[in-house]
Amino acid sequence: MKQSGARRSDTVAGGVYAFVAYLLWGMFPLYFLTLLPSTPWEVVSWRVLLTLVFCAIALTVTRTWRALGRIVRRPRLLGWTAAAGVLIFVNWTVYLIATLTGHVIEASLGYFINPIVTVLLGVLVLRERLRTAQWVAIAIAVVAVVVIVVGYGQFPWISLALAFSFGLYGLAKNRVGPSVDAVSGLTLETAWLSPVAGVMLVWVGTTGGVTFGTEGAFHTVMMALAGVVTAVPLLLFAAATRRAPLSLVGLLQFLTPILQFLTGAFLLHEQMSTERWIGFGLVWLALIVLTADSLRGVRRRGVSDVGDIV
Repeated sequence: MKQSGARRSDTVAGGVYAFVAYLLWGMFPLYFLTLLPSTPWEVVSWRVLLTLVFCAIALTVTRTWRALGRIVRRPRLLGWTAAAGVLIFVNWTVYLIATLTGHVIEASLGYFINPIVTVLLGVLVLRERLRTAQWVAIAIAVVAVVVIVVGYGQFPWISLALAFSFGLYGLAKNRVGPSVDAVSGLTLETAWLSPVAGVMLVWVGTTGGVTFGTEGAFHTVMMALAGVVTAVPLLLFAAATRRAPLSLVGLLQFLTPILQFLTGAFLLHEQMSTERWIGFGLVWLALIVLTADSLRGVRRRGVSDVGDIV
């Protein structure tokens, strides 16, 4: 009985951690918009460097530098963290370009599509066999992209770049598995990227000027928080996946794109044409099919602690 109560407590805690992580990610557009007039290139550079600083402090406080040292001595793990770093850098850069140039809705579409991309990568990379419902969801998503391309008049590169970069990032993290804890992984990923971020800051300084520290106290404080803002939801998410069923974590993930969509459509008043509504509606239909199939699979197995990542 005590074990069952502890398990239930872990599930509740994990659900809360996941909810808060997705809530914070959903509020990212409002945070990053406070960093204007900084360019996406400057923001992503500071985000990398300040996240690395935060992770170094976290490793020191938790006394886990030895765990990082063990990872560094394993070339395979180092290779995967380098790949993950490149992919998350692409994801962060595209997301900041979208947010700071008025394309928050298109960014939200990327994270709506991401679960479907994850399933597709399972087929193309891991040679997984899909159920009929999963194929139906992918087909609907493809139709949705076609509708948006035809109706909106341009290829949704932001949405697809975000979906595929984050999907491939998840694949890289999957290859690493539990061998790399969340803080060590993020430390190595940002460490690989720090030379690129440094060069990019020099380029920003020579072309338009670095704004950090020049746009007032509020702007400076908000920029300085970029490392904390980046790392905290990632660590909460890692804590959630260790405690809550993946089926629950997978369902809660839709909170992020929903909040981003609402922000873009109703707070920032970005354009939503009829074709866009139809395209989004098809994506949402595909996600309903995918989610229902995933939950049916969980019930069929008769367990509550294992589920497909929707």
